[in-house]
Amino acid sequence: MTDILPNLGPLPALAGLQAAIVDLDGTMVDTVGDFEVALNAMLADLGRPPIGRDFIERTVGKGSEHLIRSTLAQVDADASLYEPAWLRYQFHYQAINGRYSTVFPGVPEGLQALVAAGLKLACLTNKPTAFARPLLVAKGLDRYFACVFGGDAFERKKPDPLPLLRTCEALGSLPARTLMIGDSRNDAQAAHAAGCPVVLVSYGYNHGEPVREVPALAWIDRIDDLRGLGLPAAAAGKARC
Repeated sequence: MTDILPNLGPLPALAGLQAAIVDLDGTMVDTVGDFEVALNAMLADLGRPPIGRDFIERTVGKGSEHLIRSTLAQVDADASLYEPAWLRYQFHYQAINGRYSTVFPGVPEGLQALVAAGLKLACLTNKPTAFARPLLVAKGLDRYFACVFGGDAFERKKPDPLPLLRTCEALGSLPARTLMIGDSRNDAQAAHAAGCPVVLVSYGYNHGEPVREVPALAWIDRIDDLRGLGLPAAAAGKARC
């Protein structure tokens, strides 16, 4: 069920949108399987025990550096192993990127609805760009996006507002008219600080916290639920960054 804040009704603010920024992991694609395989292969290379999916779901979303450092701490490995761990993680992740992940229901339909409404779309993720682009291609989602920015694209990552502000600049859209679609407190905090309206999906990786406790315009169970929340009616072509 889609939840809407009672004082907003059908979200009339969405009618004036120029663009949308969409998160990747936990919002469009369930990538825990990829993380599990790559991280545990990395740990095996380092002679360390494996970690479980519950830990991964609580930890992803803040970038690869945070993920690897948290993983090393979880298995009581010395922080000095970060550099070799990062190299092994990159090797394993690139080898399996997308193989153990699935697109969440309603994502292609939701992205198509946003494009049909005339919005320019960008994917903004804390995942490294070199991992994000191939994943979108592998899942057939790349065609919806004018540009893709990973966690290494800017000086700071979400929840800092800088990546959203820079993405709005690339899209040529005003922050107040650029919808952020994400799955976590990171996405919401970045959007609020940047002045972007934000809608959160109910199924993602919100660091083990209930996502409906995070302030947002609405919480939706599928991205294509946006079709009923007042998207612009006019169609336009997709711009390139």
